[in-house]
Amino acid sequence: MIARFGAARDPRRRYRLRRGVYAVLIRDGRVLLTHQAAPIPEVQLPGGGVDPGEGALPALHREVWEETGWSIAAPRRLGAFRRFTYMPEYDLWAEKLCEIYLARPVRRLGPVPEAGHTALWLPPDVALARLAGDGDRHFLARALDQV
Repeated sequence: MIARFGAARDPRRRYRLRRGVYAVLIRDGRVLLTHQAAPIPEVQLPGGGVDPGEGALPALHREVWEETGWSIAAPRRLGAFRRFTYMPEYDLWAEKLCEIYLARPVRRLGPVPEAGHTALWLPPDVALARLAGDGDRHFLARALDQV
């Protein structure tokens, strides 16, 4: 059974399954996160949706680059969780299936390509405090225990 974080499923709503991949990125004692300005400003693990026909790992590499400007290596799956949420940017109620990977940030390729995102390097305790999602915090804490 996959853990759920956040609100329970509302039986009156229809949800669309949205698969996403997200990365815990630690380098030199700091954590690489992304600040997303809209639709709600928040700090998140870098990542996002897996496009139709795209595999999880190619999506992870693409999403991390789009949201941080960094390339990654050696991704290792930590686990998964689900959450039920409204996604205003898509006008969609979604059951998000979030797969979390631990990976190594290798090289900054350039500025953050995705508008509205800012890469943040934070000490672990600050990263844990600033992450908006309970699932993100859970997996970051778990990864920090392993490094």
